[in-house]
Amino acid sequence: MKIVIIGAGIGGLLSALSLHAAGFEHIEVYERSEEIRGLGVGINLLPHAVRELTELGIVDDIAALGVEPSTLAYYNRHGQPIWSEPRGTAAGYAWPQLSVHRGRLQIALRDLVEQRVGDIIRTGHRVVSVEHGEEQDLARFTTEAGEVTVSADIVIAADGIHSAVRAERYPEEGAPPSNGLTLWRGVAYAEPFLDGSTMVMVGDGEQKFVAYPLGQVGDDGRMPINFIAEQRGAGSGQVDWNHPIDPKPIVELFRKWAFDWIDIPGLIASADEILEYPMVDRDALPQWTFGRTTLLGDAAHAMYPNGSNGGSQATLDARTLAFHLAHAPTPRDGLRAYEADRRPATAALLEQTRQAGPEKVMVLAAERAPEGFSHIHDVIPETELAEVATAYKQAAGFHPEMLNARASLSVER
Repeated sequence: MKIVIIGAGIGGLLSALSLHAAGFEHIEVYERSEEIRGLGVGINLLPHAVRELTELGIVDDIAALGVEPSTLAYYNRHGQPIWSEPRGTAAGYAWPQLSVHRGRLQIALRDLVEQRVGDIIRTGHRVVSVEHGEEQDLARFTTEAGEVTVSADIVIAADGIHSAVRAERYPEEGAPPSNGLTLWRGVAYAEPFLDGSTMVMVGDGEQKFVAYPLGQVGDDGRMPINFIAEQRGAGSGQVDWNHPIDPKPIVELFRKWAFDWIDIPGLIASADEILEYPMVDRDALPQWTFGRTTLLGDAAHAMYPNGSNGGSQATLDARTLAFHLAHAPTPRDGLRAYEADRRPATAALLEQTRQAGPEKVMVLAAERAPEGFSHIHDVIPETELAEVATAYKQAAGFHPEMLNARASLSVER
């Protein structure tokens, strides 16, 4: 069986590794960029994704790129604590959570594909269309040398939020819708905050700041800290995922957010570069699979970063697809089983992220006590806080008991 993957992002590369591990030999990856440069900033791989990396036998390669956060803590815009919980193995998971640089992760996955699967990545290929046939589907690409046509038994469209394959099937969608929030992301080298291994979220639904370590403390006492600053109704209006901007206006937006445990304006000011991103997602689809072609990752279910789940869900897509293709009697049966497994789950999760996901506790605190509180439990009962956290874990598929007990997606060969 010949399998063509469109897109060499996290979902596409993990699909290649998963399919190879499941016994498929004829795999090709087509990427529109001329080279894989490893762009981006920080990303969190939650325990359900790290489980899959472990079972693929690549977790050591990925863990070496980042750190394991031990705690997730939420604060209001006055720096007062709302909720905190352990993460990874400290929370009872059999697998850790990993914070890594997205670009380094992509490069590592590319290298692992080359080592394990071979020279299968074709750069400089922009997909134009996919035609569906009885026996095979036909993917058409444009290159500097002209048009290239590739036939395949399975086509996996992992070509991102601006997926050309998705647009071909749903031409009325247009640009991804924004919720009015703008994100500014960067990496600062600074002294550790709190215990040096905590991921923090500060603010509410109108303005927010997220920060977490991306590496260890150096000889100078500083460490790389990934941050995301967020504001409603601000920004340049450019829908560009790598749009650099002047940090000074962002520092001013957060000027009053300097607390005794973290200096937010100082972190923003010390970043070498800040990239602006719009807060956009895609509506859930009624169908992912057409002919022998299916969608995967952001092409299928791009969602807001509330809950840090995009890369983890792409990982689950890749592993689930390989599992079902390996066990199904026909390729079409495998694609149907994959979609039946993943589409409802990601649609439910997408709806949760639109309601702020686990960050709902920050929204509730701002609504009920905009000027702050003496103690959070005067405003939100502990049971309600716990319910918000638990509901999101269950929707995302990484509640500890559920994940630890779930059957493996590995394929016995």
